[in-house]
Amino acid sequence: GEAYYAASLYAQTTTRISPDEVHKLGRDVTAELSARADVLFRQLGFTKGTVGERYIALYESKKGVYPNTDAGKAQIITDLNKVVKTITARLPEQFGTLPKAPLEIRRIPAATEGGASTHYESASLDGSRPGVYWLNLRDTAESPFWFLPTTTYHEGVPGHHMQISMQREADLPMIRRVMGFGAYAEGWALYSEQVVQEMGLYNGEPLNELGYIHDALLRSARLVTDSGLHHLRWTREKAIAEMRAIEGDPEPLAAQEIERYSVWPGQACSYMVGKVTILKLREKAKAALGAKYDPRKFHDAVLLSGSMP
Repeated sequence: GEAYYAASLYAQTTTRISPDEVHKLGRDVTAELSARADVLFRQLGFTKGTVGERYIALYESKKGVYPNTDAGKAQIITDLNKVVKTITARLPEQFGTLPKAPLEIRRIPAATEGGASTHYESASLDGSRPGVYWLNLRDTAESPFWFLPTTTYHEGVPGHHMQISMQREADLPMIRRVMGFGAYAEGWALYSEQVVQEMGLYNGEPLNELGYIHDALLRSARLVTDSGLHHLRWTREKAIAEMRAIEGDPEPLAAQEIERYSVWPGQACSYMVGKVTILKLREKAKAALGAKYDPRKFHDAVLLSGSMP
């Protein structure tokens, strides 16, 4: 009951945030992100309906959808490698220490893509295997290119690949090089998406910035729907409807998300709680250091101690 969900939230976020606070945070962040999405949608001529309805219309417009063929899917990988090359060249602007392990982008094999999600697989400790960003391309209509750059920043650099590789390469006891807290890892990957936006990589690209906001809305929707299911006792169907109202995913994707939260209470909340925590620490550092604040030193401080509660 209530005690179980509170315990689940504590285990997944490593904070004492309450279910009501989770729900309010989700609503507040959703409102902030939706206001920016509205501006971008208007630039692209999508003026009717809620933000969620306009994301549904964007999916249905087929903008950024590559041919659902092996050649089309190979082109997505090629184009995402260009995204990685561009951001990698600019990482020294914001990050002091950089990972040594290489990153590869691979398509999840057709034999397993039906039951596998896009994810990151860390490089081996001995350096013999690179970090791999596995991308599910079972249907390119589910993966229009406008949100794939943000997914790449999250799973690759400066997200999971950078954070996990640096942890494994750091001068730390072995247990701290390999252990992890979900809120730290997912919080970092979500925070890194915002850093890329702050660096201006979406300037002049409203469609790709809408992809960034979509993925952030997914994480605020997770706060709303996870607490809705387990604290407010919503039905599965109400949670799916709320998810789609916030970020406009096709119904099969929204249902897949909600079914995950149904069996894994609290985990979906770790992303945004982790990100908000890092942002609060950044503001604290800026206030304390003033003109001496250096984002590269801040990011080293966050990353080089390994995964933290």
